[in-house]
Amino acid sequence: MGFKLDNKKGPIAEINVTPFVDVMLVLLVIFMVSAPLMFSGIKLDLPKTKKVNNIQLTKKQVILSISNTGEFFLGKDKFLKEEISNVVKAKFTDNGTDVLYIRADYSLAYGKIARLMANLKRDGISKIALVTEIDNK
Repeated sequence: MGFKLDNKKGPIAEINVTPFVDVMLVLLVIFMVSAPLMFSGIKLDLPKTKKVNNIQLTKKQVILSISNTGEFFLGKDKFLKEEISNVVKAKFTDNGTDVLYIRADYSLAYGKIARLMANLKRDGISKIALVTEIDNK
């Protein structure tokens, strides 16, 4: 609360920033906790590799997640295998990018991923990156 130390009467024209700072700190903590969860909403057991280069996944990137049951997700939206190419191309246009990041569960057969990548390349999606986790061994 603001206090007046002089004898003038009338409203205080100064802004009390303490409540504003409190609210901003709470929002900052909420954002820091929720930000890592935004891009890994689909629980996958990714393959583990040695560290090659870091990829910081953002909302601007087009990320295709494939679950261990073979379900396809762009973000949290589920799609059929037949509509993946069209949806990815639409996302490319919306996001202004041309790279597709594939997060596939470790238990999926290599052949399924290879066929998917071949179909995507046939449909004109040629820049594909596979997302893995770092092996800490």
